[in-house]
Amino acid sequence: MQPRRLRKRTTNKQTTSFINLVINELMAHPEKLEIVRRNLDEYRQQTHLKRGFLLAIERFDWVFEASNDVDFICQQILADDYIGNRLRRYPLLFKGVISPL
Repeated sequence: MQPRRLRKRTTNKQTTSFINLVINELMAHPEKLEIVRRNLDEYRQQTHLKRGFLLAIERFDWVFEASNDVDFICQQILADDYIGNRLRRYPLLFKGVISPL
């Protein structure tokens, strides 16, 4: 039996820079967490979402239940763990946080 290969996740530089912009915007304007909450509600109402996207919404709910502190939430988004990776995988959750130029 061959050992299982680990898939190497590639980080998309564009997504990484977008997440960094989102974090900076949330730190500067904590009231924009409400935009994220509205996005979660909007996507939660849709009937045909990928299981991974639904899991990301559920994990974000856990983060909001744990704390409403913007510093804690940003730490969770950037965390190099299961929840942080899940949240960063779906940048649509942060739609509208960054104002278009």
